[in-house]
Amino acid sequence: MSFLNELLFGLYPYVAAVIIILGSWIRFDRDQYSWKTGSSQMLSDKGISIGSNLFHIGIIFILCGHVVGLLTPPAIYHHFITAENKNLFAMVSGGFFGILCFIGLTILIIRRFTDPRVKATSSTSDNVILLLLYAQLILGLSTIVASTQHLDGSVMIKLATWAQSIVTFQPSVAAEAIATVGLVYKLHVFLGLSILLVFPFTRLVHIISAPVWYLGRTYQIVRQK
Repeated sequence: MSFLNELLFGLYPYVAAVIIILGSWIRFDRDQYSWKTGSSQMLSDKGISIGSNLFHIGIIFILCGHVVGLLTPPAIYHHFITAENKNLFAMVSGGFFGILCFIGLTILIIRRFTDPRVKATSSTSDNVILLLLYAQLILGLSTIVASTQHLDGSVMIKLATWAQSIVTFQPSVAAEAIATVGLVYKLHVFLGLSILLVFPFTRLVHIISAPVWYLGRTYQIVRQK
């Protein structure tokens, strides 16, 4: 196992984790007014409804699928499904929601870079994070194509071993588990970690600010008759 492999897939995940935690904490503490999505709907609503809905539906299911698929130990899911069928289910469901997300994100990117008003108010971080997500999505869809050569689920098991080893603080085991998977998988993992690294400095921070407290808040009187 090479030093580069251990650095990128054994140590880099922890660097990304530290930065996302500390960076988000510091930003929320010192610059709460920037903690927002920066919606451009008021500038132009062309394409934003279908694009945003497709993107968010797709990305939510993809993220949930990654978390469950990678972090569920084989000893648990083998009671319900084989590794081969789990791999096939991940390919089909991931492909479906990945395509939805791809269509939605394509619409949003075209809108972001071609609508004069939206383009004029877009920050560098807005543009960069969209392109990073786009590249990551393309890599993710490419892994589905690559997985057709590994229908036995062997690569999925290696990736799951990597993820579970990372969260259980076994970096050497994690790096060894991912060492033999194909390049497209490694690029997908590396770019995913890099997106986590820049997360605190972009509009993505709104993901961890769901306004659940509104559900229990008392009504506010804004006008009396």
